[in-house]
Amino acid sequence: MNKNEKSEIISEVRELIDGSSALYLTNYSGIPVSEITTLRNELRKEGVTYKVIKNTLFESALKESGKYEKLGDYLTGMTGYAFASGNPVAPAKIIKKYFEASKKFELKACYIESQFYDGSRLSELATLSSKEEIIAGILGSLNSPASGIVGTINAVFRDLVNVVDQISQREAA
Repeated sequence: MNKNEKSEIISEVRELIDGSSALYLTNYSGIPVSEITTLRNELRKEGVTYKVIKNTLFESALKESGKYEKLGDYLTGMTGYAFASGNPVAPAKIIKKYFEASKKFELKACYIESQFYDGSRLSELATLSSKEEIIAGILGSLNSPASGIVGTINAVFRDLVNVVDQISQREAA
């Protein structure tokens, strides 16, 4: 690989780093190419880019970007990189699923937004809610009091109608 090819790859990786809200480093040692392809496809469905890059090239791109400084300590062995921009916890869920199935594929470390997590926290990360789920929960909570008020008002009107109906039945009898 010549210098121009290396600088192109470094530039491309730096763009991926800069455009990501989360970055996951995985150890894919012992995983067949067919399974990596399946994993890539599943990650792609969630808007995640998964790449295998030489550690030295990734390290250069990391230094250029100035982000995710602690990941440099994990650039050994066979490393795959998951770049998430939409749903930052989606890769954790998928990585956990593959780890449980193969016991080979594992998380080395990751950054979500600006928070660093080492690979031992995979189970915790995989249980986090996505941003959309959190927003839906908040909106549901905000909507609950309003629907409660509407229900109470409807109950008052229903009771009033029942009272008027009973009075009219009594007078008719």
